[in-house]
Amino acid sequence: MTLTPHHAEHDSFQYQAMRDIVDRVHDGVPGKLEITKEGIVHDMMAPGGPHELTAARVSRRLEKVMPDELLAHTGTPDVEDVAEGVLRHPDVMVIAEADMEIEASFDPRTILAAVEVVSRSNPDNDWTGKMRDYPLLGIPVYAVFDPRTGEGAVLSDIHPTPQGPRYATRKNFVYGEDVTIADWTISTKDLPRYPE
Repeated sequence: MTLTPHHAEHDSFQYQAMRDIVDRVHDGVPGKLEITKEGIVHDMMAPGGPHELTAARVSRRLEKVMPDELLAHTGTPDVEDVAEGVLRHPDVMVIAEADMEIEASFDPRTILAAVEVVSRSNPDNDWTGKMRDYPLLGIPVYAVFDPRTGEGAVLSDIHPTPQGPRYATRKNFVYGEDVTIADWTISTKDLPRYPE
C-alpha cells in the first residue's frame, strides 16, 4: 500500500500497528519478521547451518581486522527508523560498542556496515528489499553473501535518485576472493554453500 505524504500521521499509526504485531508474534513464529515500506516481511524458515556458519565466519574475520572498539555483531536488537517506518535485522552489523549501550533498537545511523547472508526461502528480501532499505536508513555499506551461488556484492556510496536513496557503487565477488567491507578486507575462503 502506498500512502501520499499528506497521510504522514496515518503512516505513523500504520507502522506502530505493524510494530505491535511483530512484537506480539515474534517468539511464536519460525524465522524472522521485519518491517519495510511495503509491510511485514516474514522469512519463513529459521536460518540453517550454512547461513549461520557464514554469518559467524564473516563476523569473526571482520573482528580480527577491525579496531577493538568495534564489533561485527550477530545478535539482537533490530535496526529501526520509526520516521521511515522500517525495522530490519541484519545478519551482521558493524557497530561501535559504545553505540550498543542502549535498551531499544539500534539507530541505523550508528551502523558502519550491514552484512546479509541470503536466505534460501526469501532471497529477494536480501537482494531487493534490503538493497532498497539500507541506503534509506543511511547504512553506508551493505555486503551480501549468497550461499546459493557462492557469490556476493558490496554496495556503497549512497546517492539520491528519483526512487529514493540508493547505493551508487557495487563490487561483485565470488567465494574464494578477498572482499573489502568498508575499511576492512577479509577472505571469503571456506564459506559454506547451500546443498543442491
